[in-house]
Amino acid sequence: MQVLIINGSPRKDGNTSIAVREIENIFKEENVGFETLQIGNMDIRGCIACGSCSKNGRCAFNDIVNETAPKFEKADGLIVASPVYYASANATLIAFLDRLFYSTGFDKTMKVGASVVCARRGGCSATFDELNKYFTIANMPIASSQYWNCIHGREKGDAELDEEGKQTMRVLARNMVFLMRCIELGREKYGIPRKEPWTPTHFIR
Repeated sequence: MQVLIINGSPRKDGNTSIAVREIENIFKEENVGFETLQIGNMDIRGCIACGSCSKNGRCAFNDIVNETAPKFEKADGLIVASPVYYASANATLIAFLDRLFYSTGFDKTMKVGASVVCARRGGCSATFDELNKYFTIANMPIASSQYWNCIHGREKGDAELDEEGKQTMRVLARNMVFLMRCIELGREKYGIPRKEPWTPTHFIR
């Protein structure tokens, strides 16, 4: 088992990292491999809809997105974590995810996804929903927890005081490990669900 963790916060060792560390500790206990990439402080531009990736199999902008793509392909699960900005994820993270999901043509079916969000007070549920949409459009089941996957804190280190938030992260990690293992066993016995040819429908006449 291998999980790729994307930390979208620009702050190293900030409150989002506290949530991620709770998850990492459970993965260590469960002997699940993981790699955490902190991309929120990188210069990542958004998709320009050039269509180059459909021809070349990689994004035209050769940066961390193309470096991450093979890691995503090999992973059994993907966790995306972000601080909340105006009830939304960090814009750098969104640019990264738009390009990562759009430019990669490999099958993501049954890779387990999970999103984690951190805020001072509000906006967590909106950001949580925003990030989950990347998984649900890619045939990726979502790991859940005892509450929405959020933790709270304003100043650096405040999230250490959110005991329920940290517990939610630990429960999420255990549930994700269980789900990945169940999918692995199911894949061995039943394979993955049969794919139908895509039938795109455009809302124009």
